[in-house]
Amino acid sequence: MTASKDNGLSPIEGIKDRSRHLRGSLVESLNNPLTGAIAEDDTALIKFHGSYQQDDRDLRNERRKQKLEPLYSFMVRIRVPGGVCTPTQWLEMDRLANTYGNRTMKLTTRQAYQFHGILKRDLKPTIKEINDALLDTLAACGDVNRNVMCNPNPTLTDVHEEVQEWAKTISAHLTPKTGAYHEIWLDKERVAGGPEEEEPVYGKTYLPRKFKMGIGIPPYNDVDVYSQDIGLIAIEEDGRLAGFNVVVGGGLGMTHNVRETYPRLGDMIGFCDPDRILAVCEEIVKIQRDFGDRKNRAHARLKYTIDDRGIDWFAEELAQRLGYSLDAPRPFTFKQNADEYGWRQGKDGRWHQTVFIQNGRVFDRDDFPMMTGLREIAKVHKGDFRLTPNQHLLISGVSDKDKPVIDGLLDEYGFSDHAAKSALRLHSMACVAFPTCGLAMAESERYLPTLLTKLEELLDRHGLTEQPITIRMTGCPNGCARPYIAEIAFVGKAPGIYNMYLGAGFHGQRLNRLYKASLKEDQILAELDTIFADYAQHRETDEPFGDFCIRKGYVTEVKEGRLVHDGLDEL
Repeated sequence: MTASKDNGLSPIEGIKDRSRHLRGSLVESLNNPLTGAIAEDDTALIKFHGSYQQDDRDLRNERRKQKLEPLYSFMVRIRVPGGVCTPTQWLEMDRLANTYGNRTMKLTTRQAYQFHGILKRDLKPTIKEINDALLDTLAACGDVNRNVMCNPNPTLTDVHEEVQEWAKTISAHLTPKTGAYHEIWLDKERVAGGPEEEEPVYGKTYLPRKFKMGIGIPPYNDVDVYSQDIGLIAIEEDGRLAGFNVVVGGGLGMTHNVRETYPRLGDMIGFCDPDRILAVCEEIVKIQRDFGDRKNRAHARLKYTIDDRGIDWFAEELAQRLGYSLDAPRPFTFKQNADEYGWRQGKDGRWHQTVFIQNGRVFDRDDFPMMTGLREIAKVHKGDFRLTPNQHLLISGVSDKDKPVIDGLLDEYGFSDHAAKSALRLHSMACVAFPTCGLAMAESERYLPTLLTKLEELLDRHGLTEQPITIRMTGCPNGCARPYIAEIAFVGKAPGIYNMYLGAGFHGQRLNRLYKASLKEDQILAELDTIFADYAQHRETDEPFGDFCIRKGYVTEVKEGRLVHDGLDEL
C-alpha cells in the first residue's frame, strides 16, 4: 500500500510503505553533519526505533532571531515491559542521562524510561549502549504496540508474579520483527539474498496509529486499564490466575475544537483463559491493522474503529478470526488507580518501598540530590527497580537485613523531607510539555507542582489535606498523562491557559467532563476554592470528589466517550 494524493491515504502511510520496514534514509540522516536534524520522512520512522526529534522551545525564538536552526535534540525512550530493571541497568541509565542527555531521567506514565536532550551525534552511541545494558528502545514509540504495562510488584501474590511474566511475553510476541533496528543502531549486516522480510502481525505498513496495552490486577487499577487499546483484567480464583477479562477500545487523545475526536473508555468483551491470551491480543491488533482509518490519523485509533462499526461487530469479527467466542466476563472489584507509598512486604518476605517522584523527573537540585541518592541506593541494592504507572519508583526485593541500609540512604539524601505532603499531590501526574514536546500548548510538568502548592493551601483551609483526589495535567489535549480519567484535570490551550475537567471516577472507571474552558491560574483557584468548600461541607460518607461533582451538578456524568461533548458550547 503506497500513499499518494490520489488514494487519499495519510502521508505517513506512504512513508511507512517506502521505508523498507522502517529503514528509510535514517543511516544517511544520522551521518549528515550539516544539520542537527534528520530528514523529514525519517522523523516519522525514528519513532518506531524509540526516539522523537525535538527542539528546545525555550530557545526557539532567540535562535530564529540569530538566524540559527532550532536547537535540535532527541528524546530516547526505553521500552521496559512492566517497568522492571536491575540496579546495574539503573546505574547505566543514570550514566547515559549524564553523559549524553540533559542530566535528568524521566519515568513515564507507561512505565518506560526517557532521556531528553540527546544530540544527533550522540544518538547512535546512546541506543547502542542501552542495548549493551540488555534493554532496548524498539517499538517504544510509533504505529505499533508500545510498552505493555502491569502492576509493578510481582511478589505481592503468585498472581502478580505470573502477570508480570505475561506482560513480558505479550510484549515480545508483538514486537516488530524488522532487522532495521539492529542494522541502524547496532551495526548488524543485513543478510543478502534471503527471503523478503515479513512482519507477520503488522504487515508492511504497520498499524494506522499507536497501540497501547495494560494489565490490571484488582483491586488496583494503577494501569488505568479502561484507557488502553487492549486492557486485560487479571482474574484471581482460589489463589491462582484463572484468566483475563478483555477490554478493548480505550484511548484518551483528542483535539481542541474538533468534536469528532474524543476520549473513550474501553468496552469489556469477555473472559479469556491464559493459554489463549496471546492469540486474542494478536487478533485484536490485526483487526485494527485491517480496519483502522489510514486516511485520517486523528481518527485512526482503535476506539474510532469500534465506535464506527459497533462493539457487536468487533466481537463477531474477533470470534470469526479466533474460531471461538470469548466467555462471559468474570466478577472483579477495583478501588483506586493511584499508588500505595511506603514499605510493603511481599509473599517472599522481602520488602518494597514506593518512592514519590514528582511527575517522574529524576534529577539533582541543590536542596534535593535525588538522582545522586538513587545512584547510591543502586550501588548497594540487591533487588530491582520498578516503575509504577503513575511515574513513581518502587525499590523492590529488599531483605530484612538491607532494609535499614536503604532507609538510611533515603533519609540521607532527603527523600523523607521531599515526600508529598498532601493526598492530592500523591495522586497527581503531569506530562513533559515545555520545553521539549513539540505538541505542547502550555506548561505541565514544570507548572503542576506550583499549582499544587496553591491548591494545598485551599485544601488545608477546608480540612481536606488528607482527602485523596486524583489530579492530572497535560500541556495539550493528546492525553499523555491520562487527564480525562482524573477527578480534576487541566489540559493546556495556550501559555498559562487551561481547560478544567471534573467528575471522573476515583479508580478510572468514568471519564470526566469539561467544567470551564480557557482558565488562568487565578480563575482556577477561585473555582476550586468554591467547590472544595462545598465538598467539605456537603459530601456524603466516603464519597469521592468526582462523584460529588456529578451529584451536585458541577458537571453531568459521561456515560459514553463519543457523547462527551454533548451540551458543550466550547472545547
